[in-house]
Amino acid sequence: MSHTNIRPARAEDQARLLELLPLLADFDIPEARQPEDLWLGDVPLLQAVLAGNADQSFLHVVVGEDDHILGLVLITMREELLSHAPSAHLEAIVVSPEARGMGLGRMLLQHTEDTVRKRGAHSLSLHVFNKNQRAKSLYTSHGFDNELIRAIKWLD
Repeated sequence: MSHTNIRPARAEDQARLLELLPLLADFDIPEARQPEDLWLGDVPLLQAVLAGNADQSFLHVVVGEDDHILGLVLITMREELLSHAPSAHLEAIVVSPEARGMGLGRMLLQHTEDTVRKRGAHSLSLHVFNKNQRAKSLYTSHGFDNELIRAIKWLD
């Protein structure tokens, strides 16, 4: 892909974006999880952003030739968990399999940082599954600190 661009998502992008969201479960997910649980929760927010009904969130896409969507990033502006300072949370970031290894994840993260900084955020948070090595590698290389651990015990 010689030419890529990042732009705000548009309503007519919805079908393609809904094709990409299931890729959030494209790793060795924990045994007690269902793949759809990793992405179905993002669908209402994605649809609300596209409809213009989510003022605190934004959805941008990276596109290649012919405006073909290669990836997305979904962000919500909100307070930081502990300090309550202005912050942003990375709800979802996805790069299509055919576009992986081209630096688009790094491009989307840098774009996100620049955008939320302009909107007044002092930090950017995210959640990532421990087994999602591809995502963890991306975040670590981009300077994210593994600050908290969320532990879970499944009860019978």
